[in-house]
Amino acid sequence: MSLSIRSVGEPVGPLARIWTAECTAATEFSSIAAVITGIGCVRVDGVTTVHLRGPATRAVRLSCPAGAEYFGADLSIGSYLTVAPPAGLTEHRDTVLPTNVDGRLLLGGEEWEIPTPDTMDVFVERLVRAGLIACDPTVPELLAGVRVRIPARTAQHRFHRAVGISQRTLQVIERTRQAASLLSRGVPIIDTVAITGFYDQPQLTRVMGRLIGHTPAEVAAGGVFLDL
Repeated sequence: MSLSIRSVGEPVGPLARIWTAECTAATEFSSIAAVITGIGCVRVDGVTTVHLRGPATRAVRLSCPAGAEYFGADLSIGSYLTVAPPAGLTEHRDTVLPTNVDGRLLLGGEEWEIPTPDTMDVFVERLVRAGLIACDPTVPELLAGVRVRIPARTAQHRFHRAVGISQRTLQVIERTRQAASLLSRGVPIIDTVAITGFYDQPQLTRVMGRLIGHTPAEVAAGGVFLDL
């Protein structure tokens, strides 16, 4: 494969994971639906750009040029950058951070060193200390089924503000990604339908086509990237 990805780092506070990827040859792939907010960096010909990224509710076809390197940090669900709320970053509407003449990032009215895979955890930690990353405790409570002490409408509004999508949309995306993961590990389609709670195989096929960009049979056959 000419495109590979790996996680580097353990979850800490608002930081869910640090990841890296590289493209050794020009490659097209399906960028699947995702629920995370994060920071993504692209390095091409020695130049790094830094993107603030949000959730996506559908799969899109993307391509990466030969020699491109990618790395970034995914934030835990409910954590977000205060200067770029997730709702404004959905569907690949990334915010590309500007740089000054010295090549330093401009973010939150301050200048920052461009992070590397080795310094991304420190970069996120500094953003937290600067008040540029917030965490809404209502989100994990709602996801865990905890009864929150605020009106349901207010709770869902806070969920959408912190995550960028509704709780129901998040649940559908996570179920579909789970289904794709099971299929890629060899679980039969009929068993995957039962495990993930879809009504039947046609429903799974429709939803996976929209969110994963591939049919269950294509994912089961292997060679499909499920994480980028």
